[in-house]
Amino acid sequence: MKHSSWRIGLFDSGVGGLTVLREMYRQMPSESLLYFADSARLPYGTRSRREILQFVREILDWMSAQDVKMIIMACNTSSALALEVVRKEYDIPILGVILSGAKAAVKQGKRIGVISTSATAKSHAYRQAIQEINPQTEVWEIPCPKFVHLIEQNQLYTDYTRNVAQEYLRPLIARKIDTLIYGCTHYRHLEKTIRSLLPVSVEVIDPAEYIVVAAKKELSLLGLRNEQFPLPTRFCVSGSPEQFANISQQWLGYYPQVTKISMGEISSSMMALNPVE
Repeated sequence: MKHSSWRIGLFDSGVGGLTVLREMYRQMPSESLLYFADSARLPYGTRSRREILQFVREILDWMSAQDVKMIIMACNTSSALALEVVRKEYDIPILGVILSGAKAAVKQGKRIGVISTSATAKSHAYRQAIQEINPQTEVWEIPCPKFVHLIEQNQLYTDYTRNVAQEYLRPLIARKIDTLIYGCTHYRHLEKTIRSLLPVSVEVIDPAEYIVVAAKKELSLLGLRNEQFPLPTRFCVSGSPEQFANISQQWLGYYPQVTKISMGEISSSMMALNPVE
């Protein structure tokens, strides 16, 4: 039996999901949160579907044991490759970022560009979601494999990063897009650079904002909104706690206490129950 005072779990491969966490702070300040960064295995965008499913199942097994009432995949790659599979396997609300972002984009424009990891682009998850809502909408998906590494290394404002962004955005600008979706939660951290390269007429959609709206509605329907004072956010990583804390403090506004979690701590018997497809 889930309790309203339990935490909401969020996970990503690294600091990208902090864009969702910040929206949680803004829109749902009374909720207690657990954030997990699988930084030992980033980037997810170059992984196969088989690997992503394995990683996601391991994280969900661990989070389920932490008394969370909902899990948000604050990761587009996981949402694209694993969400529909694991929703059928776990008795807990699991939300992904793609549908919320697609719905918001369709309300804004008819010529939509998506920048994402290679895995998300290859899945065509955004194109499918957008065109299911409005088949007349044109969608172009551009893989941006260098972005996550640059962000995780805190290389946000270098000339090299700007040149990389210009290269990725050029074909979308040539297509005269009217809307751009951040198809990876990391990319909001490059917003100043990205916006400076886009025509001012292009609307930018950050799915992080809209997934929190969806989470709020879902918790209300389930009667699981927290009415008590929230607990401090719990941060866990599979990689270096110090590196995560040093990078994330500029976006959080404080230096987080971070605990290292080994995915090897998860019972092998749990993995046997969920064989990778």
